[in-house]
Amino acid sequence: MFDNLSDKLNSVFKKLKGHGVLTEKNIEEGLKQVRLALLEADVNYKVAKNVISDIKERSLGQDVMESLTPGQQIIKIVYDEFTRMMGDTHQGLEFDKGSLSSVMLVGLQGSGKTTTAGKLALFLRKNGRKPYLVPVDVYRPAAIEQLQKLGTQLDVPVFPSTTDMQPVDICYEAVKAAVVKGCDTLIFDTAGRLHVDDELMAELEAIKKRVKPSEILLVADAMTGQDAVNIAQAFDSRLDIDGVILTKMDGDARGGAALSINAVTGKPLKFIGVGEKTTALEPFHPDRMASRILGMGDTLSFIEKAQEAVDIKKAEELEKKLKKNQFTLEDFMEQIGSVRKMGSLKDLIGMLPGVNKKQLNDMNIDDREFVRIEAIIRSMTLEERRDHNIIKGSRKKRIAMGSGTTVQDVNKLLKSYTQTMKVVKKFNKGGLRSLKNMLPF
Repeated sequence: MFDNLSDKLNSVFKKLKGHGVLTEKNIEEGLKQVRLALLEADVNYKVAKNVISDIKERSLGQDVMESLTPGQQIIKIVYDEFTRMMGDTHQGLEFDKGSLSSVMLVGLQGSGKTTTAGKLALFLRKNGRKPYLVPVDVYRPAAIEQLQKLGTQLDVPVFPSTTDMQPVDICYEAVKAAVVKGCDTLIFDTAGRLHVDDELMAELEAIKKRVKPSEILLVADAMTGQDAVNIAQAFDSRLDIDGVILTKMDGDARGGAALSINAVTGKPLKFIGVGEKTTALEPFHPDRMASRILGMGDTLSFIEKAQEAVDIKKAEELEKKLKKNQFTLEDFMEQIGSVRKMGSLKDLIGMLPGVNKKQLNDMNIDDREFVRIEAIIRSMTLEERRDHNIIKGSRKKRIAMGSGTTVQDVNKLLKSYTQTMKVVKKFNKGGLRSLKNMLPF
């Protein structure tokens, strides 16, 4: 996401930093390019105009013009203004204190509400809540079955809705059922509807009046660009929504909706969908997103993903093994599994400061390599996994055949593993020479 915008901004900043002293003309030319980059990213015209005006006013101030590093100062100003444009700080879900809470998901058909309901349930459970999924879409064929299947997959209870029930009654009955189930957060997956459909919008108003949800969130498709912003305005005028979830952000290279939605509607962007996996729902942090757009990385999100993927007890056991040089191929495979849980390796590296798009593209990173590595190790016997030294010619052929790979692939894995062990030994001696050799490709 934001690939095109990031590229253009980095080009502008490179030129600005190339000037030892910045003139008003330099700054105006640079900001003209920033404005064009925002418009090409499908940012709302008024939003782009206002943010450039604010950046210009601050950039022409004494602090920048007389600074020893004026280019860096302008980047800091752009970062601040982008953060403010997107909402300043992350706004999480607001739950009712001491009582049952509920989140009502609304939006157009095809925006990804049902999938998002499942992702949100998983996110809430990871954060100590007890979610209860409620299928309210009685119009779309198999909509109820889809959410029930998703609930089974995630091991989250689902209210047994039927198509002959009225949506308002489903929500009311689900509230009572949630208490019996011991759940504390209902997620209402409502039917998709056009904001101009007065009858269906009235249905949402009736649900809101009957069950008084703690949060009403619009689920919008980021790929629709400024249409997502317009839809948010329309739903807000009828329901007074509490925030927005933008889906398919991973497929939107422009990102105009994410940049505009708060500035236009005054409503916070609370979550973004960044993939098809049930774990691919991220809280939206304006400051972190601004940092990523400007090529400054997103270290905090990287750390959070790592914390989610790492089992503390297993990490302590691994530390003991490393100190004793007992890190086996089984441990190697387990660590790869932990990395895969964090998401795409390319995306993870992209969160690190100083890594730009060109560097990422130059890296030959293929997540499928992890799959091959796991297949090779799983084709080994327990004895082979624990002592790689016994893996010779005939064993390599058998392992390659069993994993659907080649002997060369097996050799490559064993080489990566032995290089990792060399680095581990250097760690144990107090030296830090290279992290690159620890990567299995």
